[in-house]
Amino acid sequence: MWQEVREELEPYGLEVVTVALDTGGISAAAPWIERAGARHPSLIDAAHVVDALFGIVNVPSGVWIDECGMIVRPPETAYPRRPAFLDREVKPDDPPHVRERVLEIRKLRIDADLYMHALRDWAVHGAHSRYALSPQEVIERGRPRSVEDATAAAHFELGQHLFRTGREAAAVPHFRAAHRLQPDNWTYKRQAWSFVDPTQGPNDVYDGDWLTDLRKIGAENYYPRLHL
Repeated sequence: MWQEVREELEPYGLEVVTVALDTGGISAAAPWIERAGARHPSLIDAAHVVDALFGIVNVPSGVWIDECGMIVRPPETAYPRRPAFLDREVKPDDPPHVRERVLEIRKLRIDADLYMHALRDWAVHGAHSRYALSPQEVIERGRPRSVEDATAAAHFELGQHLFRTGREAAAVPHFRAAHRLQPDNWTYKRQAWSFVDPTQGPNDVYDGDWLTDLRKIGAENYYPRLHL
């Protein structure tokens, strides 16, 4: 999907760079990149450095950076078009757990058209776009890092290191600590859940799973409303 956006807006000087946040690295993320046939820069962040630097807590998130390297808009939900999963119908042969997941997913709030309208405006008008924020506005919209958030990041980084070096069991307490300290960070939770179940379903390792935690906050709150 982002390749289409790149082809449309590259003539205006906009470059799209996608980053897969996956501790599994190339083996986990590369097949998806290859399937997309992307011709724009497509990177794999096995250490989750990007989300730590920019304050990303869920995916997909977009960050606008201008030609001077300045952040123009901090992380916000970024879908280039309405995803097909919002319109997926429940099928008669769907198992109960699939049915429940589909019904909850369809409640997600995704403002793809609004986001793309703003992105196109910025590509055309640059710094004069009404959607380009000043440095002060970027700072005000940024996510301040509390002591709890910083400690969660340290636990998550240590958990990743242990997992990558083959000490999966030792990584679990650190992932659990990261979840407890920063419960709204879905990148932390989804990464750990995917190690025990690719579908991020119920498991005996962590206290939550994707569907259970989604229901706790309400599907409509999973992606914050865009403030353009």
